[in-house]
Amino acid sequence: MFIQNAWYMAAWAHEITQAPFPRTLCGVSLVFFKNPETGEIGALHDRCCHRGTPLSLGQVVPEGLECGYHGMVFDEHGACVHIPGQARIPAKARVRSFPVVVQDEIVWVWMGDPANADPARIVSYPYHNDHAKWPHKHQVYRVKANYMLLVDNLMDLTHLAFVHKNTIGGNPKAHVEAQMKVTPRDDGLHFIRWLMESAPPPTYRKAVDLAERIDRWMEFQYIAPGTVLQWTGGIDSGKNAAENRDQPGFSLRIFHGLTPETDTTCFYFWSAANGYRQDEPQATEDLFREIDTAFKEDKTVVEAQQAMLSSTGEGDLVDIVSDAARIHMRRTVDRLAQAERQNA
Repeated sequence: MFIQNAWYMAAWAHEITQAPFPRTLCGVSLVFFKNPETGEIGALHDRCCHRGTPLSLGQVVPEGLECGYHGMVFDEHGACVHIPGQARIPAKARVRSFPVVVQDEIVWVWMGDPANADPARIVSYPYHNDHAKWPHKHQVYRVKANYMLLVDNLMDLTHLAFVHKNTIGGNPKAHVEAQMKVTPRDDGLHFIRWLMESAPPPTYRKAVDLAERIDRWMEFQYIAPGTVLQWTGGIDSGKNAAENRDQPGFSLRIFHGLTPETDTTCFYFWSAANGYRQDEPQATEDLFREIDTAFKEDKTVVEAQQAMLSSTGEGDLVDIVSDAARIHMRRTVDRLAQAERQNA
């Protein structure tokens, strides 16, 4: 049901410590742990090869992850390196391991064939490393909805005016009349929306002083299967924002990582980076709270949507003009999934 040969966001780097950290991704129960000596992170199938006990019930020891049932120890690559009271270790005494890379404060895991796990395919997000220019905070939700419903939500931004009236929304008419350009790519798409001479939404007004009318942009890049990069902002109208967005105003960057847990649940990782009052920690904190409020509104909507679709199906749903980016996104995922099945 999921694309396997892909890098998925598994966790924020700070979540993985020396204690076993269980998380189900793409329907597979995994356990993450950090080697106390090398700092290397391992990701193993959360199932001991001896009696099937979850390894997450064990503990991390210098040699690796110790099963909490009979004390067998496995290293970051899944090989058994110790069996209490037994010198010889059977060749079959191992558990499946998954390639892991830590990059840009993110733990990425490859769910498919390890031979195809090329780190060069990992989405680069250098803004997480620039704390001076882009101070940020991050969050993760467990959402009771298929991860694609959250990607859908990010591809059709006309919902902002209705779901987020008190935060990042804005005037409904401005959203409907937004100038939008969608550019398909092999691994996803890019789109940018301009809301020219629109009223600043509440979140913008709280952050910076703006005129009564601003030129507002929303730039998104979708990389299949579950990453969305966002740069959003607004500058007083009449300052040629379309040609130069690097001038005083409101600006933020958001990283969205959507990773399936099961067919009807997922993890929503996101970070919000403050691009205006960077030397004021409170500004970053205030922005985080605003975005957290808005995204919890999305969570409520997509969970209700999932409950309804689970009951009724979606075969009779209709598409409208604002679905252009969403439709291309879905076609990209279907194409990649079909290619993977044909090559299996």
